[in-house]
Amino acid sequence: MLENHIRLIDLFAGAGGFTLGFVQHFDESIRPVWANDFNRVAAATYNANFGDHCVVGDIVDILENQSEVIPKADIVIGGPPCQGFSLLNKQRRSDPRKQLWIPFMDIVELSGARVFVIENVRQLLNSPEHQAIDEKASELGFLTTSALLCSADYGVPQVRYRAFIVGSRDTDPSSVFPPIRTHFNPNSTTPLDMFRHGVNPEPYRTVRDAIEDLPPPEGTEIRNAPPPLDIHFGRNPTELSIKRYQTIPEEGMNRFDLQERAPELTPACWIRKKSGGTDLFGRLWWDRPAFTIRTEFFKPEKGRYLHPEQHRPITHREAARIQSFPDTFRFRGSKIEIARQIGNAVPPLLARNVAASMQNLLMAEPVND
Repeated sequence: MLENHIRLIDLFAGAGGFTLGFVQHFDESIRPVWANDFNRVAAATYNANFGDHCVVGDIVDILENQSEVIPKADIVIGGPPCQGFSLLNKQRRSDPRKQLWIPFMDIVELSGARVFVIENVRQLLNSPEHQAIDEKASELGFLTTSALLCSADYGVPQVRYRAFIVGSRDTDPSSVFPPIRTHFNPNSTTPLDMFRHGVNPEPYRTVRDAIEDLPPPEGTEIRNAPPPLDIHFGRNPTELSIKRYQTIPEEGMNRFDLQERAPELTPACWIRKKSGGTDLFGRLWWDRPAFTIRTEFFKPEKGRYLHPEQHRPITHREAARIQSFPDTFRFRGSKIEIARQIGNAVPPLLARNVAASMQNLLMAEPVND
């Protein structure tokens, strides 16, 4: 049984969405003790919220140069950079970013952690790296399990799928993971699986739930205003962009509707592209979860990022809420840097549910202490 605080390490921590979920669940019984990220501004955001212990630098260099003493911890969490697994990079078989699970596991070993959680894109689960992680974990005395989780199933107003690998030294993690779903899709015709949903699950949270109370944004810069208005600002769209927004005023419309209604306003590359990309230049629906919030959510040509009714893309605050960040979370950096932090984060509410499922693993009696 753990005494005092659960000690947490977060690797590739970014702004700290993963850590936030664990802090939200365990409250004062958990203590983040060390974190790392290569991005100095993201680390500044992490430190502004959790204490001055996020170290900036390449984790490989830190380990090779022994420039940091890795503290003892009970759990190590993190999401090694995932670009190497993405569909856009599937031909890059030697992508070194795929191998960053190795220093992750080195820190699991150095810290003496009993539990670890790796988060990544869904392609991890069918990759050789997944098998290698399981093999390395077994060498270190861990049992492992994995699952693909949808954030909307856990109260995040966003359909975002992420892969998780969980390891435990003391208990079979498949006994507690994946976490029981707390929310369900009210539009699904599939009966609820009571083995995978908790008692009295709630309908998916929606874009309306997340952002309807916000006023229209003001200005185009980060504001000296209390949250949520500090990062609730707009852009300076061109006259052409405004005409495009106005041409597709209804929820759910996208680039194909733009092409049908106003081909003269439609970029030639979209006209040539006859299939795919149905979310490009798309409007969100009020009463559905959003789709995945990525790092350039402020550019409607990158995805379904147009406000359900206002003629503009979503703001940084709206994106942060759709990611389930509370308004009290303090972001640091420029507009571009904050957008990157928001889009790259593990949704804190998803992380909170993962943390809840880790509680029994963290509280288990050590087998060989």
